[in-house]
Amino acid sequence: MRHLPGYLDSTDQYALAGKVADILHHAPLFQPFLPRWGTPLSVRMSNCGPLGWVADKSGYRYQATHPDTGRPWPPMPGALLDLWEAVSGYEAPPEACLVNYYAPTAKMGLHQDRDEADVDAPVVSISLGDRARFRLGGDSRKGPTDSVWLESGDVVVLEGKTRLAFHGIDKVEPGSSDLLGGWPDLFPAGGRLNLTLRRVTVPGKASVR
Repeated sequence: MRHLPGYLDSTDQYALAGKVADILHHAPLFQPFLPRWGTPLSVRMSNCGPLGWVADKSGYRYQATHPDTGRPWPPMPGALLDLWEAVSGYEAPPEACLVNYYAPTAKMGLHQDRDEADVDAPVVSISLGDRARFRLGGDSRKGPTDSVWLESGDVVVLEGKTRLAFHGIDKVEPGSSDLLGGWPDLFPAGGRLNLTLRRVTVPGKASVR
């Protein structure tokens, strides 16, 4: 794992948060569910780019349209494409940017990012808003883990052996950032945004549905 603390300065953070707000006005946050039990995740989410990740009773998958509105996902902002090019070291652009919104009490259990056909490409993650404790393990959910606090503006790259490592968010520290306060209609409680850039298909092969 590569942790790039403070990769985005305060000006870039605010500009990117504004672009995310525009995305969410066109592709509103929706509630993902665990397929097996139908249990809602504590995060809400959206996507931008050609593909978006969804989770519901039908399973985990990527698709080209919003599950509630049926509309295509908004385009990925150029700032995110530039960031991917700068830090990923990968030959092809990302196809999906997951937008996860963590309200102050939200968390994410240990999981693997393995719904992509292309697992050689890294996963690039950007933190905006409240700080959060990120936990990284190995190839087993029950294996040992290490934790690090992620601040607003930090970037994390999961690559190599950590590309399929179990990871999650244990807690968010409410009020540790006022970044999202500029958009009270979207984030009335503040909280944290996590933007996750992913390559879904293998370059040169057919796209998913």
